[in-house]
Amino acid sequence: MQEEALVMEKSSVVSVRKTLFLACKRTFDIFCSLIGLIMLLPVFLIVSIIIKIDSRGPVFLVQKRIGKNGKEFNLYKFRSMVVNADNILFEMLEKNPKMKEEYEKNKKLDNDPRITKIGRFIRRYSMDELPQLLNILKGDMSVIGNRPYLPREKKDMNGYFDEIVKTKPGLTGYWQVSGRSKTDFKTRLKLESYYSNHMSLKMDIKIFFGTFSAVFGHVGAK
Repeated sequence: MQEEALVMEKSSVVSVRKTLFLACKRTFDIFCSLIGLIMLLPVFLIVSIIIKIDSRGPVFLVQKRIGKNGKEFNLYKFRSMVVNADNILFEMLEKNPKMKEEYEKNKKLDNDPRITKIGRFIRRYSMDELPQLLNILKGDMSVIGNRPYLPREKKDMNGYFDEIVKTKPGLTGYWQVSGRSKTDFKTRLKLESYYSNHMSLKMDIKIFFGTFSAVFGHVGAK
C-alpha cells in the first residue's frame, strides 16, 4: 500500500510540474508572438514589398500542416518559391532520378531551383518563417517545438508520428539547433521524438538561445 501511495504521489507531482511547465510555455508563446509581431512590423512590410517586386504571386504562403495530436492547421509563411512549387517539384522528380533519391531521403533539396532570389536570402536567415508568429499567437504552434510536418510526410514518419505529435509544432526546435538542413529526414524524426519525450524548461531555454547562433551562424541553413 505504501509503495502504491508513493507511486501515486510521484505521478501527481509530475503531473503538476507538467501543467505548470505548459502554462509557462503558453504564456511565453503569447508574450513572444505579440512582441515579435509589433517589433518586426517594419521587417514584414519590407519583405512583403521585395517579394512582390522579385516574382509574381502572393506574398504569403498558406499550407496545411500537422499540429498537436495530428490535427491539421493552416501555417503561414512568406513565399520563398515560385508559384505552383509543389507541381513543379513532382515534375522535376519524375525527370531526375538522382534528385528524386535526394528528396526521398531528406524531404528537401539542397539546391532547390524553385526558390526565388529573395527566397534564398530570407530562408538563409529564417525570415520566411516570421509569419508563423501568427500561428503561435493563435495557439496552433509554440515558439519551441517540433517541425510542422506536411500531411504527405505522415506516411514516411512511421513509428515516430505518434511521439512527435504529442506536442505543438514550433517556430524553432531541437533539430534546428542540431544541424538544421544538414540533418536528413530520419535523423530529424529521431531528434524530435526525443524532444517530445524529454521536453523541459531547461531544454527549451537551451534551444531558444541556441537558435540565435544557428540562424546568425548559418548552421546548415539553406
